[in-house]
Amino acid sequence: MKLYKICNKISLLLHALCSAAGYFLIEAISRHSFTDAWIYMTGKPLVFAYNAGLIFTTSLIVYLFRRRTFWRVLVSIFWLLLGIINGVILANRVTPFTGPDLHLLTDGMAVLNKYLPSWGVVVALIVLGVFVLILLALLIKGPKYQRKVKFRYDLLLVVVGVAAFAGITQLALEKRVLSNYFGNIAFAYEDYGYPYCLGVTIFNTGISCPRDYSEEEIKRIEKTEDNLPATNEKNQPNILFLQLESFFDPTLVNYLKISEDPIPTFRKLMKEYSSGYYKVPAVGAGTANTEFESITGMSLHYFGPGEYPYKSILKETTCESAPYVLKNLGYSTHAVHNNEANFYGRRSIFPNLGFDTFTSAEYMAEENDKNPLGWTKDEVLTDEIIKCLDSTEGPDYVYTISTQGHGAYPEEQLIDDPEITVTGAATEAQNNQWEYYCNEIHEMDNFVKELTDALADYPEDVILVMYGDHLPTMGLTVEDLKNKYLFQTEYVMWDNFGMEKKKVNLSAYQMAAEVMDRAGIHEGTIFRYHQARRNTRNYQVDLETLQYDLLYGEKYAYKDKELTFERTKMRMGIYDVSLDSMDLISDIDFTYRLKGTNFTPSSQVKLNGEWIDTVYVNPTTLMISGTELKDFDRISVSQRSNSSTRKALSKSYDRSVYMLYSENKWKLPTDES
Repeated sequence: MKLYKICNKISLLLHALCSAAGYFLIEAISRHSFTDAWIYMTGKPLVFAYNAGLIFTTSLIVYLFRRRTFWRVLVSIFWLLLGIINGVILANRVTPFTGPDLHLLTDGMAVLNKYLPSWGVVVALIVLGVFVLILLALLIKGPKYQRKVKFRYDLLLVVVGVAAFAGITQLALEKRVLSNYFGNIAFAYEDYGYPYCLGVTIFNTGISCPRDYSEEEIKRIEKTEDNLPATNEKNQPNILFLQLESFFDPTLVNYLKISEDPIPTFRKLMKEYSSGYYKVPAVGAGTANTEFESITGMSLHYFGPGEYPYKSILKETTCESAPYVLKNLGYSTHAVHNNEANFYGRRSIFPNLGFDTFTSAEYMAEENDKNPLGWTKDEVLTDEIIKCLDSTEGPDYVYTISTQGHGAYPEEQLIDDPEITVTGAATEAQNNQWEYYCNEIHEMDNFVKELTDALADYPEDVILVMYGDHLPTMGLTVEDLKNKYLFQTEYVMWDNFGMEKKKVNLSAYQMAAEVMDRAGIHEGTIFRYHQARRNTRNYQVDLETLQYDLLYGEKYAYKDKELTFERTKMRMGIYDVSLDSMDLISDIDFTYRLKGTNFTPSSQVKLNGEWIDTVYVNPTTLMISGTELKDFDRISVSQRSNSSTRKALSKSYDRSVYMLYSENKWKLPTDES
């Protein structure tokens, strides 16, 4: 019997074996290790078998065609490319390739340049070209199935295979072999496999329509809030949120021995002011999701597994939030972040959350004050927060996202003479990681002291909520922690006017409502709900229904209130960047000195619409050289992102455009010019 006849008889078995082998290769590429892939396969055989089964099921489509070799190779290349993409992305960032990342594929070369060097882009294009040629050759000259395709039976095979796999999926979820909630997307990919997690992040997004959803149900939920008092609009304190990157109490780790308390200020404030545990939706990563819950009052539990609303629904629509609610009471709303504006897409997302201004690292004069890993230190945030408060006469809402405590933490010792030493971890590398982390959060703790000292003397009432966004990426388990919970940090609600101290544990989505309640503010659909219904019967069920209505449903909650949330015309930075003068310093290399205001290391000059190399000297001085300026040349200054996409973040203001009328003489353009 010829070989191909034997293969045809056992094609399903060969199909399954090839799917398993292909999946093993995909995991090896994603984990950057064949050893880790083997440990995963042998340690979690059911999960491995499920993901291999997913690949097997998707490739059943080949039985509907005569050119089965072509379709087998096509499906194999498809999955292999997905594995390679994930492997490349994980070599450059912590989070794996997810459904929302598919939108980036339309950016073509920009995506390749972001994750690959120039030679890597060339290699990638060559590999893609080879794949295309192979497929074309198989499509034209490849072998065909010799018998006629019997769609009655072959289509039945595909349908039965898909139905059986759907049943297996449901069984795997019920038996906890798989999970449909991801607290940490990176850990989920390691635990549940790349194909399953990728599929979930593509198809399971948003909030599903609740079974009892109707206008009457929304009215019933809102009636339960009737006991709330009216809002006190006479005394409106400034409301500040400070989200501290990966900040938590390392003394809660059982095995660590730390030479001294790394967070003495935060611990002291917890004893003196309202405080408690802060339940967050992520562990090890997922800053933007803790941020989303804290700003909107909505729980991530009802969204798709591992979903980032910043990458999904908020790219499409506005969302009721603390900034929108407080703006209606006369507040000005500000976001501050000592990292680049495009991180998590915040530059385009914050206008959909109601922020008036966004001061990112590009607008901070001290953005180059970095820690050993290159993250801007949090101490630069004190002045930026005060600037927000000083920029308006009325009350302000300021949401600040810090970055100094960000990982990944170095396994080698980077700090020569650490103030705090750490032992007790299983390996020297882990001790080094914890030692680095403890010294970084110690500096963050010093920043907390500096900020609260500055705000203590501020002439307006201030409420400042401080908390960690998630635990650090240290491979912690429940058994490692004294509080036995991974999705939990701690918070302090500090103030400068003597609020009553309370000890209460809160979820991130409950905090804004709690702060408003303490300030006598009872506005906003979600925030009023939390104030009236927290710890009551059916609290979570009704919260899910309300969230669905506001984001995905008919918005019945707004029907009689005529509420709309228009995307704000958010400005970048608090103060304008402007030019005042320009002088020729050297006619040998044509060096010019530009004088102006509010320059930062990210300020860059445009000459006739083209970016040119710019040297930052100080907040009032920039230098350019190498090009002789001529009559009618146009000069402008904008802030430019540090990301690989190098996007301009601010438009050139009219005052930043100059024209040369005579040699070395510059002035503002007039209407006549």
